[in-house]
Amino acid sequence: MLTSLKLLSSNLGFERGKALADALCKNSTLKDLYLYVNNLGSEGEKSLAEVLCKNSTLTSLYFDNNNLGLKEVKTLADALCKNSTLTFLDLMEENLGLEGVKTLADALCKNSTLTSLYLNLGSDGEKGEKALADALCKNSMLMSLSLQNNLGSEGGKILAYTLCKNIALTELNLEENELGSEGEKALADALCRNSTLIVLNLDSNGIGSEGGKALADALCRNTMLTSLSLQRNDIRPEGGKALAEALCKNTTLTSLTLTKLNLDENKLGLREGKALADALCKNSTLKDLYLYGNNLGSEGAKALADALSDALCRNSTLTSLNLEYNYLGSEGGKALADALCKNSTLIKLDISKNNIRFKLTSNNQILK
Repeated sequence: MLTSLKLLSSNLGFERGKALADALCKNSTLKDLYLYVNNLGSEGEKSLAEVLCKNSTLTSLYFDNNNLGLKEVKTLADALCKNSTLTFLDLMEENLGLEGVKTLADALCKNSTLTSLYLNLGSDGEKGEKALADALCKNSMLMSLSLQNNLGSEGGKILAYTLCKNIALTELNLEENELGSEGEKALADALCRNSTLIVLNLDSNGIGSEGGKALADALCRNTMLTSLSLQRNDIRPEGGKALAEALCKNTTLTSLTLTKLNLDENKLGLREGKALADALCKNSTLKDLYLYGNNLGSEGAKALADALSDALCRNSTLTSLNLEYNYLGSEGGKALADALCKNSTLIKLDISKNNIRFKLTSNNQILK
């Protein structure tokens, strides 16, 4: 029984796209359809969009890189207003244009089944976000939203306002949207009020140290967020220190269960490595910590290792630690080796590309 069909870069063209659409109207088992890069043409895309009005089993549609025009977007939007089964729609690589985003936003106000949406806002990111924000205030079903391309600081502020109103979103991916520190400050303020969001990705947004500080303050108040990714944001020492201090305070908030923190490539340095080490001694909820490419140095690594040696004997939550590309050297490696002899909870440790110069092994049989 066929439940998933992948047609990636298959160059289906109009005729085969229409034939596929006809088959889907009769099919009663297919749930997932992947149609990346297929040159379907206007009529082929229209035929497939119309399928959503008739098919009663399809739940996930991946429709990237098919050059949807406004006409096809309108057909798709109309189908979303009538469809009662689709829960996941991926249009991340489709440049819908401002009118296309507005059309889709109108459909979201009426659709009652879609729970996950991946969307590219195009060059008019801020204007597109205004249209989408209104839809998000009305839609009570969408739980996961991924937005890419040119939100900017003003778009970030608009979305922040929406987060204060929306009561359904649990996952938000805003990677590569040029939010800047001002956009991030607005989002941080929204996190203090939002009571549903549990996963937030802010990778590559140039939030800087000020944005890092604002987010750290929000983490002391937010009681829902469990996963936070801040890769490549140049939060620097000041932002890193503020986040480390926030982790120390998290242990006094019994309802706060921050379990995943990604600080890859943020130029934290030695002092911030020590601050995070101190935080690990006090924090009792963090499970995954990613510190790839932060120039901690051998002394910073030793501080982390010393903290692990002490804290992880008492802490039973940290299970994954990434210290790749941190110039740990042999001294940092030895300190980590000593910590591993006492640790019984860590199951994943990445210390590759650190010039340690010896093989690190553990008595812990489940450590990878």
